[in-house]
Amino acid sequence: MHTHETRTIAPATGLRGEIVVPGDKSISHRAIMFASLASGESRVRGLLRGEDCLSTLKAFQAMGIEVVEKGADELIIFGRGLDGLQEPGDVIDCGNSGTTMRLMSGILAAQPFFSVLTGDQYLRKRPMGRVIDPLGQMGARILGRDGNKKAPLAIDGGGLKPTEYHSPVASAQVKSALLLAGMQVEGTTTVYEPHLSRDHSERMLRYFGAEIESFAGGARVTGRVALEGREVEVPGDISSAAFFLVAGLIVPNSELLLKNVGINPTRSGIIDILQQMGGSIELLNQRELSGEPVADLLVKSSDLQGIAIGGELVPRAIDEFPVVSVAAAFADGVTTISDAAELRVKETDRIAAMCDTLGRLGAQIEPLEDGMRVTGGQPVTAGSVNSFGDHRIAMSMAVAALRAEGEILIEDTGCTATSFPNFWELLGDIRS
Repeated sequence: MHTHETRTIAPATGLRGEIVVPGDKSISHRAIMFASLASGESRVRGLLRGEDCLSTLKAFQAMGIEVVEKGADELIIFGRGLDGLQEPGDVIDCGNSGTTMRLMSGILAAQPFFSVLTGDQYLRKRPMGRVIDPLGQMGARILGRDGNKKAPLAIDGGGLKPTEYHSPVASAQVKSALLLAGMQVEGTTTVYEPHLSRDHSERMLRYFGAEIESFAGGARVTGRVALEGREVEVPGDISSAAFFLVAGLIVPNSELLLKNVGINPTRSGIIDILQQMGGSIELLNQRELSGEPVADLLVKSSDLQGIAIGGELVPRAIDEFPVVSVAAAFADGVTTISDAAELRVKETDRIAAMCDTLGRLGAQIEPLEDGMRVTGGQPVTAGSVNSFGDHRIAMSMAVAALRAEGEILIEDTGCTATSFPNFWELLGDIRS
């Protein structure tokens, strides 16, 4: 569990510098998982060393996977193939990580042994039925609290059949859990979804040699195809970059260069949103790393305008809405976010949390059933707010403070370690 810290952030007069954001969280989780299920050695560079990814790493070590650390930034993972995992001797603790729990459910449902997944007090409240039910269609035997909807989850693995699943939600975690289960059983498993959710699993599984076909409405995997160890370079996390993109836009006299950021189209909604609001963001030096598109992002202070955000843009920016609401508070006019009911079941109810925190500081922000309405241009005043133990709320408040009229005290800031261990340090480095 992270330590309970309080921080006070003062307004900034300008932000300048180059920033390397930490490795992408979604891609780091998957690199550890897929390298463990591949045959032979994988070298993973740029891995995010946040608490969430370390939960995934410990889970595989508990199942007999050997991992060697090379310096601060490289891991060597000795994969043992699809059938090489061993039954864990104790429950696996996923910490605060929904990704670990949901993707591991798919992997473990197909493994011929017993396992139990649990997590911290927040993770044990989050909905797991969305992966348990579709895995059940494949024959998975998973029991959990609250009518098999919540962790701890007890998994009696093995004996699955391939399936076709029509997912009611566009969720990469649901899709990935099913593809990971399907990858281990004879036959083809197909997942259909209403919008394209992030496709990191498909890209990286393909890079490791899996037979995966992506199509307009989903993805299909052919089971029992062996994965081979690979070298993986994890790009910078666009969800972490988002805080500095917004900071660079709203603080006058700012120019920041964010190096090596993943710009996967299923994740880059934040760039589209901020550009539509009038933000100056340039994509430089575009290239590909381990199957993922990457660029350096140059951001400069801009006058932002309110816009309407909804539809297919939402799943492409779902984790960035806390900081989008901060951009909206400093934009001219009204920003409406809709089709984002998913925000209510994140680490916290992020709609309620942002309305509470920004509202306390004088911003005009009101909750909608499936989003929020922010009327920009009201001064954001000095004050104190609570992060609700949610890393993205804590960092969003820090960004708002950079442009506030006075100091803002943020309670419970230790939670940023889950996704961005050196956030506060970088924030200090770029203040001019």
